[in-house]
Amino acid sequence: MVLEIAQIEVKTGHEGAFEAGVGQAAELFRRAKGCRGMELQRSVEIPTRYRLMVQWETLENHTVDFRESGDFQAWRALVSEHFAAPPQVEHTVLAVQGF
Repeated sequence: MVLEIAQIEVKTGHEGAFEAGVGQAAELFRRAKGCRGMELQRSVEIPTRYRLMVQWETLENHTVDFRESGDFQAWRALVSEHFAAPPQVEHTVLAVQGF
């Protein structure tokens, strides 16, 4: 399992519209090859900062299958106007499960 973590800074005042767009996009992720779940977390200290976390079976499910799909274009159309800067994306794998 690969966890995609995207840190997304949104324009001030766009928080509600961005969250609504992500909610609409959930179906795009649900039907993506290898996608096992997604969630959006909002920073308490910096309310315009979000972290989108998407669970993928493989790295390629994100970087190839999803990124090269029409659903990726639809995802960006729903949310990109709210970005204050390009998202910072990284991929992680579980190193230690505490409990």
